[in-house]
Amino acid sequence: MPAHVPNAGLTRRDLLKRTGGLAALAAFTAACGGNTGRPSSGGGSGGDKVNLSQWYHQYGETGTQQAALKYAKAYTDANVTVQWTPGDYGAKLSSGLLSSKGPDVFESQLNIGMVKSNQVVALDDIMADVKDDFQPGDLATNTVDGKIYGIRMIVDPQVIYYRKSLLDKAGIKPPETLDDLIAAAKELTTNKVKGIFVGNDAGLAMGGPALWSSGGDRLTADHKPGFGTPRAAQAFGKLHQLYADKSILLGSPTDWTDPSALNQGLVAMQWIGMWAVPGMQKALGDDLGVIPFPKLDAQGKPAVYSGGWTQFVSAKSPNIDAAKKFVKWLWLDKQDFQEDWALNYGFHIPPRKSLAAKASKLQSGVAADTVKLTADYGHTDDPAWTPKMNTAYNDMLTNIVKKGADPAAEIANAEKTVNAELSRLFG
Repeated sequence: MPAHVPNAGLTRRDLLKRTGGLAALAAFTAACGGNTGRPSSGGGSGGDKVNLSQWYHQYGETGTQQAALKYAKAYTDANVTVQWTPGDYGAKLSSGLLSSKGPDVFESQLNIGMVKSNQVVALDDIMADVKDDFQPGDLATNTVDGKIYGIRMIVDPQVIYYRKSLLDKAGIKPPETLDDLIAAAKELTTNKVKGIFVGNDAGLAMGGPALWSSGGDRLTADHKPGFGTPRAAQAFGKLHQLYADKSILLGSPTDWTDPSALNQGLVAMQWIGMWAVPGMQKALGDDLGVIPFPKLDAQGKPAVYSGGWTQFVSAKSPNIDAAKKFVKWLWLDKQDFQEDWALNYGFHIPPRKSLAAKASKLQSGVAADTVKLTADYGHTDDPAWTPKMNTAYNDMLTNIVKKGADPAAEIANAEKTVNAELSRLFG
């Protein structure tokens, strides 16, 4: 997988909602779309076929754009034009969804604002017969008020991969608790190798898993902040300890989404997604192990962030029925394309349980281990968690982890923003 270099535009992993919320998609903003790539209506080489525009962000994995074009070309019931968007996909999508010139079909992650602003249409009718073949979390993350608005395309679990030989040499067992992780990272740090790489921002990507490991969640089932407990504050404080111990790698040429730091021996452990497994296996062979984010303590539970991308139909599309038919064909009926998309361009878990169970590339080694960890400990995003909430949560984490601020005070500040958003959304 090519390196992801931080830049002015949002990359794929920037949009993976590290700790929840689609940061780039401001659901209630008003913006104008420009030339959005929707094909002109009628005629063309397809005669009287409906024209559909399908939008993707620019993936980092080689071959993904060609695959998307291949799928579109194979569809015979409409003329499907693929728009592959480099740079700030989120901003372009935010404008496009407010315009009749935007996409008919697009990938994103669901935010409740998309539903309240009538930007997406419900897909319960095409999901009805296959709903039981999806993991509950992958349905929940795309459901608002009992209606399903999107179909998962891929599942991207994020975990900690480690060099077995380095832990063995130091006599360290794979960490099971957060204290174990802190101790192991410190012990594994030398003048040439750091204990762990969690991102150049000191590990904001782990803010969700740290909370889950304490037994908390961002929002409760009755739409209240769920991160204000003493145990959550304790978990956030331990992320600061990991940073303060100078056991984490900072200033890496590539960020946590790229496996270079682990592959090149700069660290003994790295927080990263399963998408990088093929590259890590090529570089490290069997010297690769995996653990979930460790539990806070004996009363906690390990955690895996189960991110991913979802396909939606725009409510602004002039051809909603045709768009739904295409989405059903590609992401529900064409299982060969679904398996190709998940497994031939980096490793991802196919959202369909039946496909994941028979995917040969996921049946052994760390890939199989990661699939099991995701099934046992996976957490998906709550669509009620808005971008504004996410910004407040990340600000809280930054102040706690990098500045050593008092967790309880920072949590209280973040809760004010979250409560205001919840009042706006739910009254």
